[in-house]
Amino acid sequence: MATLSDAKRLVIKIGSALLVDRASGQLRADWLTGLAADVAKLKQQGKDVVLVSSGSIALGRGVLGLATQDLPLEQSQAAAAVGQIRLARAYEEALAPHGITTAQVLVTLEDSANRRRYLNSRATLAHLLGLGVVPIVNENDTVATDEIRYGDNDRLAAQIALTTGADQLILLSDVDGFYSGNPHSDPNAQHFPMIDDITPDLEAMAGEGVSGLSKGGMITKILAAKTATAGGCAMAITEGSVMRPLTALANGAKCTWFTAQVTPQQARKRWISSMKPQGSLTVDAGAAAALTRGKSLLPAGVSAVQGAFERGDPIEIRATDGRKIGQGLAGYSAAEAQQIKGAQSGDVESILGYSGRAALVHRDDMAQ
Repeated sequence: MATLSDAKRLVIKIGSALLVDRASGQLRADWLTGLAADVAKLKQQGKDVVLVSSGSIALGRGVLGLATQDLPLEQSQAAAAVGQIRLARAYEEALAPHGITTAQVLVTLEDSANRRRYLNSRATLAHLLGLGVVPIVNENDTVATDEIRYGDNDRLAAQIALTTGADQLILLSDVDGFYSGNPHSDPNAQHFPMIDDITPDLEAMAGEGVSGLSKGGMITKILAAKTATAGGCAMAITEGSVMRPLTALANGAKCTWFTAQVTPQQARKRWISSMKPQGSLTVDAGAAAALTRGKSLLPAGVSAVQGAFERGDPIEIRATDGRKIGQGLAGYSAAEAQQIKGAQSGDVESILGYSGRAALVHRDDMAQ
C-alpha cells in the first residue's frame, strides 16, 4: 500500500466542509494552521506540494449573508468573487510563518482541454514548484458556470495532478475512504483500504456527498481516481477534519488508496506516443545523439520542418535518413519552427521578435 513517504510531488485537495465552519460560515483557522504545519513538514522532507482548495463560495456567502446551499448561479459567482480573496489571504497567512511562499492559480477544467492553455498552466506550475512555491489552485468560479453547477474540484485536482506530474493525490474528505455504501447511514457499509481496479460494480457503489457545503459526492472522487491512476498517480481518500490530517495519514490513519500501475512519466509518454502526429521535425546527427541521452530538442539541431501544427500539437522527430526516433509536443508552431530551425536558442528572440522558450520539444514532452 502506498504511503506519503513514497511521494516526491503531492497534490492535496481540500473541501469546503473542512475549511469553512458549516454553522457560522467562518474559516476554521485552527484547522488551517494544522494543515500548514503538515505542508511545511512535507516541504522539509523535500517534497513538492500543490493545494487544490475549495472554499471561496462558502467563505463569500458567509460574508454576504447568503444561504448555506442551493445558491442561484449569479449568487454563487458573487460569493466566489468575495470569498476568493479571503481564501488566498488565509493560505498566505497560514504558510508564511513556515517561510513558505504561496501563489494563487485560478483555472477551470476547460484549461486542461485547450492544448495551449494546458501547456501554459503546466509551465507556470512547473516554474512555481521549481522555485519552492506552494501553488494554491482553485476553480475560477467567478466566471465559470459548469464548474460551479457541478462542483467537481475532485476532478480538477486529478487534472492538476496530471498537469504537474504528481505521483500522489490526496483527497481530504468528510469520510475516511471508499465504502460499499454511505457509512453515515449504513452501518454495514464495507470499507475498502485499497483498490487496484475501478470496476463498474465499484462505480455503482458510489453515493452522493453528505455535507451541506461540499457539492461533490463520492462519484466525483471515483472519477478523479480514474483520471489520476490512468496518469500514473496514486490517490487516497481520507478523513480530513482532524487537526493534522496529513500527519494522521502518514501515521496510518484509515483511508482508501487507489493504486497506479505506472509512473506519471511512463503514463505521460504513453499518452504522447498514442497521439496522431500533426507534422514532423528532422534533426541532425548531433541532436539525435543528444535525444538518446535524455536532452531536449533545441532549434539548433533541427534541419527541416514538415506539416501544419500549432504549439502543443504532437509531432514526430526524425533522423536525416527519415527514421522516426521519437514523438513529442511542439513548443512552437510550424511557422515559428521554420523561422528558428538551425538557430541558437539565444537568437530566438531576435528572430521571432519576442522572448520564447529554449526548446522546440522539451524532454518532458517527448516519448522515444
